[in-house]
Amino acid sequence: MSRPPAPPALVTGARGFIGSAVAATLGPVATLSLGAAGWREAIRAAPFRDRVVVHLAARTPGQPGGAAQYHEDNVDKATELATAAAQAGAARFVLMSTAKVHGEESGPEGVSADSPVAPADEYARSKWLAEQAVRDVAERAGMPWVVLRPPLVYGRGAGGNFRALVRMADSPLWLPLASVRNRRSVLHVQDLADAVSLVAGHSAAAGRAYLPAHPQPVSTPALVTEIRAVLGRPPRLVGLSARNIAWLAGFIGVSARVRKLTGSFVVDPGPLERELGWAARFDLAAGLREALS
Repeated sequence: MSRPPAPPALVTGARGFIGSAVAATLGPVATLSLGAAGWREAIRAAPFRDRVVVHLAARTPGQPGGAAQYHEDNVDKATELATAAAQAGAARFVLMSTAKVHGEESGPEGVSADSPVAPADEYARSKWLAEQAVRDVAERAGMPWVVLRPPLVYGRGAGGNFRALVRMADSPLWLPLASVRNRRSVLHVQDLADAVSLVAGHSAAAGRAYLPAHPQPVSTPALVTEIRAVLGRPPRLVGLSARNIAWLAGFIGVSARVRKLTGSFVVDPGPLERELGWAARFDLAAGLREALS
């Protein structure tokens, strides 16, 4: 995949799961930590001029904290970072958001960057507010901006929903998923890092939001079966009706988690593919072998 060279980059969250892959893909980068109490001072001292700022640091789902903490970490920090970057002459601002700004489930047609927003939790709401704040700051200052909204990102070292799914699959239990007919978009972390590298330097990406994903969604039964195959376990799936699955989930108090497993959420990576030439390189089997090795 040919791509225009990106200017030097400054990356926040470079030690995280996604950040480490992005930093390695972009090559030598400046890094900026926003986790300590002196994050405002750290922003003021950062070397922004002529750099692409790639903002990955965030309070993610599952971390402790309420609305105020999500707002500070995901909205306030993004706003101040974009403001300082624009004032210091940054070349571009790339914000990592989430497909969850469009909600928790999609219809059969999936969602695109132009679909209505419907954030359903504090994390998604804070990322949508961050998108709006960064766009407003950047457009007032004339600084190019790009937003990426990935779905479930997996790979070696992934946490969150992917880690929970692997824990569930890595058991001898029969799982009541054989009758589930959902479709969910996923993305290997290296493919996401490639997308970041591409939008960091491509002129056509400026002022756009993209939803990078593998073009072939996967059902939860297929995903669990693939994970178990990599782990050397048999599929061991049994069929239950959607009603019985919902009842069982409610009985044991995991309804929200089960809805995420059994519902459909498909995103459209087409604009990123057609307009910029990006393509996901990891199919599910290869991606899971890397992730679980």
